[in-house]
Amino acid sequence: MFIRHETIEKNAFLMLLLTLVVISIGGLVEVVPLFTIETTVEHVTGVRPYSPLESRGRDIYIREGCYNCHSQMIRALRDEVERYGHYSIAAESMYDHPFQWGSKRIGPDLARVGGKYSSDWHYAHMANAQSMVPESLMPHYAFLAETVLDTDDLVKRLKAQRMVGVPYSDEAIANALADLRTQADPAADNAALLKRYPKAVQVGRGDGPATELDALVAYLQVLGTMVDFADPANENLRQ
Repeated sequence: MFIRHETIEKNAFLMLLLTLVVISIGGLVEVVPLFTIETTVEHVTGVRPYSPLESRGRDIYIREGCYNCHSQMIRALRDEVERYGHYSIAAESMYDHPFQWGSKRIGPDLARVGGKYSSDWHYAHMANAQSMVPESLMPHYAFLAETVLDTDDLVKRLKAQRMVGVPYSDEAIANALADLRTQADPAADNAALLKRYPKAVQVGRGDGPATELDALVAYLQVLGTMVDFADPANENLRQ
């Protein structure tokens, strides 16, 4: 046995080959069983794909690097739960590609910022953060309110998300532009929008095309609002 080990240890190529074989076997043992189950994330009542406007707002959130200063993951620690709310669960980010958990908090965690402030507060805060929070270090994003939201590739974006597992229906994709415009107009009839995207918050001024700021505010207003932890169906998720 010792002689066999000595042969392996003295032959770098053989050592590398056998190491790869062992790692491959171990990897297969870990990975293959996952293909026999539908999902590794438990489905939770209330979790839905982002509406078209929220989805575009998320794109802008990522583009502007908001994740560099704000996390979206509340850890199961008492101080975090008392400050931000119920700890984050996997299902809440199951449709995020990529997820926005973050690793730094120059600003507060945003996992449950939805509904915490009014949309008007968000508009003012994004335009001039210091006007709302004097000690804030956040730069100004007033230009987003002056930039018309690009919707030319909206359908392609939703179809791309569907390819990676986000369950957008054909109906949702066909009505994507109409739903976006409805959510960006607070005076519009939102019955169809809410049927497809419950708890979607209407934003905007309703006096022109949707802006990038409208989309960003819509995204912020949905964060943490999908799951109702008081719902009996989610009893096992309660603190």
